[in-house]
Amino acid sequence: MQHAFDLKDITKHFGAVKALNGVTLHSDEGKVFALLGPNGAGKTTIVRILSTLLEPSSGSALVHGLDVVKKPKEVREIIGLAGQYAAVDEFQTGFENIYMVGLLYGLKRADARKRSHELIERLGLSKAADRQVKTYSGGMRRRLDLGASLVGQPKILFLDEPTTGLDPGSRQSIWQIVHELIDQGTSILLTTQYLEEADELADTIAVVDEGKVIAEGTSDQLKSRLGGDTIEFQLESIKDLSSAEEVVKSVAKSSPDFNQDTLVMRIPVHNGSKDLMVLVEKLNRAKLNVNALSLHRPSLDDVFLALTGNRTQSQESEQPKNKKRMKR
Repeated sequence: MQHAFDLKDITKHFGAVKALNGVTLHSDEGKVFALLGPNGAGKTTIVRILSTLLEPSSGSALVHGLDVVKKPKEVREIIGLAGQYAAVDEFQTGFENIYMVGLLYGLKRADARKRSHELIERLGLSKAADRQVKTYSGGMRRRLDLGASLVGQPKILFLDEPTTGLDPGSRQSIWQIVHELIDQGTSILLTTQYLEEADELADTIAVVDEGKVIAEGTSDQLKSRLGGDTIEFQLESIKDLSSAEEVVKSVAKSSPDFNQDTLVMRIPVHNGSKDLMVLVEKLNRAKLNVNALSLHRPSLDDVFLALTGNRTQSQESEQPKNKKRMKR
């Protein structure tokens, strides 16, 4: 099967700054691949290389088998890009923005008009189609920008932190559009700092930090690195401790942790909810009363913090600031 994209030992240097340092990644067609990492980790640099906006310092980068350096024009014909900031003309209407992009793609006026109406309706912007974009909310602008990236019906879509700064409702709206694109077989590369976004959308996640890939796998695979599920409950009395320790032996995969001050016992388990049901039954048979019995599963937040530490933002940007805006 041909990969949607393929990076092999990619480096990118901006003077003394090493934005990428030997990145190797690939994703199958029709899948969502998420790049997760703090600011300055290298996520946007990867997107810019794959979308032909930057050339790598070394290594190879392919999009649907096309070399991004040797065949940039062919690559641009099959990709779409929506960046961190909505690249829309606020003095044009929503319809005019999409229509203009259609003409730039070489569509005939009638086809560009038809495609614009289709996308405006699909994005839920029909009522605002004839309003100037300067009257749009941040979420509406982001949806419009996403629509512009879909005019050419791309085989692969690059979404660079598409929901940064949006309210929960607007974020859910973007997620719904992404799910629809997935159902239609579009390949997607998503960069994000939102752990729940990667968990919601991605088939595979790569954690990037300081220009390197430090972990890769499905959400469940990454979470399993932290030791799996834990059952937690509170004893009513310290006198029940020895009985409780005897009961949990059958489900615990290692020695339980007990806090004598709070009387809370934490038990690492193999099979999550199944072990929880077994434990409840055994506690009842032993006539042990416990409080606040619950199952805890590692989150991507836990994975992220374990891999990158408490640093959520890099003190260095990925590359020197450039005030020029990129054209589509």
